Amino acid sequence: MAFKIAFFGTKPYDQKSFDEANKRFGFDIRYYKGQLNKNNLVLTQGVDAVCIFVNDTADAGIIEGMAKNGVRLLALRMAGFNNVDLAAAAEFGIKVVRVPAYSPYAVAEYAVALMLALDRKIHRAYWRTRDGNFSLHGLMGFDMHGKTVGIIGTGKIAKILIKILNGFGMKILAYDVFPDFKFAAENGVTYTTLDELYRDSDIISLHCPLTEETKYIINRESIAKMKDNVMIINTGRGLLIHTYDLIEGLKDKKIGSAGLDVYEEEGDYFYEDKSDKIIDDDVLARLLSFNNVIVTSHQAFFTKEAVENIAETTLRNVQDFVDGKVLVNEVVYAK
Repeated sequence: MAFKIAFFGTKPYDQKSFDEANKRFGFDIRYYKGQLNKNNLVLTQGVDAVCIFVNDTADAGIIEGMAKNGVRLLALRMAGFNNVDLAAAAEFGIKVVRVPAYSPYAVAEYAVALMLALDRKIHRAYWRTRDGNFSLHGLMGFDMHGKTVGIIGTGKIAKILIKILNGFGMKILAYDVFPDFKFAAENGVTYTTLDELYRDSDIISLHCPLTEETKYIINRESIAKMKDNVMIINTGRGLLIHTYDLIEGLKDKKIGSAGLDVYEEEGDYFYEDKSDKIIDDDVLARLLSFNNVIVTSHQAFFTKEAVENIAETTLRNVQDFVDGKVLVNEVVYAK
C-alpha cells in the first residue's frame, strides 16, 4: 500500500505543485484546507505522515494525538519549526523533517522590493495615479546609494541580500552570533554589535531565526537606540518584532517606515481572504492604517521556483524516511 500523507492548511497552489512532484514518488496524499488543530486531529487517523505549514499547530497535545493515531513522521513544508513541540515529538517517537532552504533568492529579492517600495512611496503613488492624482507631494524618497543597512542574521538569505545591496553602493553592517568573517571580508560587510547596528543603520532588515533570544529583538528599548526615521524590514518571523512597540515608534516618528511580510498574530489572517469581513485584530488594523507601512501576507518565499523546491524537498524527505535512510533535513530536539 502507498505511504499515506495528510496535508493541512493547503491552498490550490500547494496541491498543484505537490501533485506534480508526487508523480515521481507515488504517495497517497490527502489534502485538507483547514489548519491542523485539536478539532480536526481525527483526520490524522490512518495516515503515516502529516505535512504542515507555518500557521498549523503542532503542540504537545497535537503531537500526542497524532502518535496515538499512528503518525510516524511530521513533514514541515517550510524552514522554521517554532510551531512544533520538538520535545513532545521526541517523546512520542515522531520524526520531524523540514525544508531548510527553498529559494533564498526569493526572500532576499522581496526584502529589496519592500525597501524600494517604502523608500520611493511606490504603493502610495500607485493608488494616487489610479485616482487621477499625479501630484508628487509627499512622495520624496532618498538614494539607497551611500546609506547604511544593518542586517541581523547572516544566513543564506541575508548573504544574497547583502550581495544585492552591494550593487546599490550601500554600507553594510551585520550582526550574527556566528559571524562569517570570510564572507564579510569578501563582500565589504562589517560585523558589529547590535547597539552599534541600531545606532548607525538607515535601514534594518531581519533575517535571524526565531528563538528565545531573538523573540522581540525589535522592542521599545532597541527602537530607542535607532536613528530617527529608520526603516525596518521583516521577512523572517513576526515575533521578532514587538508590534505594540513598533506602532509607538511609528507614532513618535522614530521609525520612518516598516515593511512587514510577517506579523506576530498572523495565523488568523494570512493566507486567507478576509476582504468581506471586519478586521477585529486592533493591532493589525492599526498597522494597516499607516501610509508608511506595507504589510503583506507572508509571501516573500512565493515564487515558482521556491514552490517547486518546497514540494520536491518535502516529498524527498518523506521518501528518505520510507527507505530508512539518514534524514538529512531532520529537526532534532536538543535537550
